[in-house]
Parts: sequence; C-alpha cells; structure tokens
Amino acid sequence: MAQTPVLVIDSGPVRRITIDRPDKLNALNAATIAALTEAFQVAEADRSVRVIVLTGAGQKAFVAGADISEMAEMDAMAGRDFGLRGQALMRTIETCTKPVIARVNGFALGGGLELAMACHLRIASDNAKVGQPEINLGLIPGFGGTQRLLRLAGRAATLELCLLGTPITAAKALQLGIVNEVVAVEDLDTRVDALAGQLAASAPLALRGILEAVIHGGECSLGEGLQFEGAQFGLMFATDDMREGTTAFVGKRKPQFTGR
Repeated sequence: MAQTPVLVIDSGPVRRITIDRPDKLNALNAATIAALTEAFQVAEADRSVRVIVLTGAGQKAFVAGADISEMAEMDAMAGRDFGLRGQALMRTIETCTKPVIARVNGFALGGGLELAMACHLRIASDNAKVGQPEINLGLIPGFGGTQRLLRLAGRAATLELCLLGTPITAAKALQLGIVNEVVAVEDLDTRVDALAGQLAASAPLALRGILEAVIHGGECSLGEGLQFEGAQFGLMFATDDMREGTTAFVGKRKPQFTGR
C-alpha cells in the first residue's frame, strides 16, 4: 500500500495538515495536490475544526516547489492541466472559511511559496528561504504566484523575484509583506501553536465573515466590497456568539464562543 503524501492530525479544534514527502523536500506532484485538495475540503466541512495549520515534514523544507521530475515529462496540454489543478488547490485554501496558517519551515520555493501565499497567515522560521525560481527551468509560476505575489508585495518585488529567480531570506520576505512573522527555528512550533490557539478561541462565524469579506473585497470594487462587508456585519447580530461576546465584554469575563 502506497504511503499517503499528506498527514492529518487534530489537536482539539486545530487541524494540522502536513505534506509528508521529506525525501523530495515535500515537492508537489499530482498525487500530493489531489491529497491536499481532499484534506482541505474535508476540513472545511468538519464543524469540529476551527483552525488549520499547513506545514511540510522534516527540517529542510515547507515545500521546495513542484515535482520537477514529474513536470519534465509533460507536454503543453499536460502542463496546463497540472497548473490548473494547482491553481484550484490554492483557491480552495484561499477561500477556506476557517483560518489557515502556513508554518513555513525551511524552503518555500515555486509551488511552495504559491502554497504559502494562498494561506491566510504565514509564520516563517528565520532560516526559511522563499522565491519563485521557475525562470531557471524555462517556466513561469503556474499556481498563482504572479498574481498573489503581486497583491502581497507589489509589482517591483514580484518582477524581481520572478524575473531573477533568486530566493530571498525570511527577513526580506517579512520586509516585503510576503510573510507575517519570522521567529527562531526553535520557537516556530510554540508561536504557531499559540496563534492557532488564539484563533481557535475566537468567534468562528466572525472569523468566517472576516475571511469572506477580505477575499471578496480584494476582488471587486470598493463599493461592492463595502456592501458585502455591511451585509456580513449585520448578519453577526443574529448570532449567539455576538450576544456572548458583547455580554462577556460588559461583564468583564472571557467569552466562550460556540459558532452559533
């Protein structure tokens, strides 16, 4: 029986999804993309899951890129199909209604950076390297890298990373807004666990509303985004969590949110 390329472990309301191909630096092949897509679809549907942490196995890489040995055998049609499947995975992660934290340990290159950028928050170890080196293979980013990097870091940084193909340090990625935070390698798990715990204790429906408003708002006009935000804001007043949150604030106690 073939080993699954993705491991799923729950710790209370936090689900950790680990790409488990350390011998290949967790490279994304077709089987791994399919397994990740299924894992995120299952997590989305599971009401017991409030937060998702995505990471790679081993100490060297989050994901070092797409699987070049598999890509080398593809023709134009197969390559286009592979790219579209990768884009669909990234979109599944990006539109997930539960917060997704990328635990970036080591290399996040090519498809690995594209995967991290699809997540909602990115915490990197200080030895991490990120980049879009596809130019060195005679390719361009195909899983959404040109578009998400542009939106995170701006045109100048995107062109530099994609045209030169040179990886940058975690510190530089933080400066450009590609990652949210950089911590020492030995502190990565502690920080990610603390952040996941904080999010898991927050109001699930409000988290969902924020995620949907930000993702939707970033893809439409300001007016449309404001209308969507207003509708989401109003819906929160019909939730038990809103009553619990406001009552707890007035009563000077910690709220206990139920997602209702």
